[in-house]
Amino acid sequence: MDKPERLLLIDDDETFARVLARALGARGFQVSVAHDAASALSLLRREHPTHAVLDLKLGADNGLTLIPQLLAIAPHLRILLLTGYASIATAVEAIKRGAHDYLAKPVDADAIVRALRDDEGAEPEAAAPAGEHAPPLRRLEWEHIQRVLVESEGNISEAARRLGLHRRTLQRKLAKHPVRERG
Repeated sequence: MDKPERLLLIDDDETFARVLARALGARGFQVSVAHDAASALSLLRREHPTHAVLDLKLGADNGLTLIPQLLAIAPHLRILLLTGYASIATAVEAIKRGAHDYLAKPVDADAIVRALRDDEGAEPEAAAPAGEHAPPLRRLEWEHIQRVLVESEGNISEAARRLGLHRRTLQRKLAKHPVRERG
């Protein structure tokens, strides 16, 4: 049998964290739980997880500021940001800082597992009915890029500057087809 995947769950809501940890454990993850940034960084150094589920609001701490700190210790850590405060700006900022995906609460354990195990070519939104959750991060990123491109009057260099991307990176993203939504 395969060794369970190690996952670090970082959420200041102890009840939510306990229930989610149990559900993710039943889906094959070995879960460690932290309720603040300091204990998350300590557990990351000690446990060496391959995945992290991170809440945006961590009491006095902010999940967005924790993302680069986690990646500095574990560069290959796959981070999923959860939030009850979903917005395009937050989703774009999460991906810029290194999160692999972003889901709005309430969310079920199966959607979290799909997002954590998502391959680059797969479309995680295909597994959940449209409208059940916030749009997936790739879709939000695509919409934000399109909006900035329109605001830049189609000027790729200006749009790239506004997005904080290299021009070639933006061109590669634009060359890909838009993320499809199931409906």
